[in-house]
Amino acid sequence: MSVSVETAIKLTNVLKYAADTYTKHLKLILAFSLAFIIAFLIPVFASFPTYNDLGAIFLRTASVYLNLNIIDVAVVVIAVLFSLIFLSFAIVAINIIVKHSRTRTRVTQEVMRGLEAYTGRVFIVLLLFTFILIVVNAATYSLRYSGVITAVAGLLLTPLFFYAPASIVIDDRRIVRAMRASAAFFVRRLDYFLLWLVIAVLLLSAIDLIFVAASGTQLSRYIVLVIDSLFVLPFLVVVQSEMYMKRFAMLKH
Repeated sequence: MSVSVETAIKLTNVLKYAADTYTKHLKLILAFSLAFIIAFLIPVFASFPTYNDLGAIFLRTASVYLNLNIIDVAVVVIAVLFSLIFLSFAIVAINIIVKHSRTRTRVTQEVMRGLEAYTGRVFIVLLLFTFILIVVNAATYSLRYSGVITAVAGLLLTPLFFYAPASIVIDDRRIVRAMRASAAFFVRRLDYFLLWLVIAVLLLSAIDLIFVAASGTQLSRYIVLVIDSLFVLPFLVVVQSEMYMKRFAMLKH
């Protein structure tokens, strides 16, 4: 069997496991996914400029840097922190579901009590990633290609952060070790990340095209935000977690 065929089979198996886990635990995943909606809506109701695109909320950094005062800074910081907390909670909860689904163990009350510790670690990981990008963006704001530089910085940081939440939950690792494990697995199985990226782009683009392009109303953009938060983003987290679970030999087949 050629390497390309073996790789295709492995990638197909990952998607199969992800789809099975997602459908089997859909109600529980949907319940935890409400945190995604809250996380994305917090910046909308905060008093700083945002825009909605592809089911996500983006901050207009140019407007922020030009009009910042102490109150604005406080609002931005508080909104970002609360948003990241809800994101962390949802990511951790879904990873716990995947972990116990694939190891065929029950999600006990003791495990759920561990949500707080895992959420705290994942929150620090997301906060660190966000902080670095903000610093890079602010430092290069006066340059012509600030947006490109920030995007490149995010791409370079991706290996360290992409699987870190999954490593924290699945391996019960501390933050630094989780980032190292993330980078190692990312480099070793780059094909997994590329598959995840293709799936993400296709799903997000399809939902956006169906609702926004069809109606073009501002309301439709928030409908897309809700749909992506409840269905698309949780599925992508499940896929990401299933990919990381492939590190274990007993789960490769």
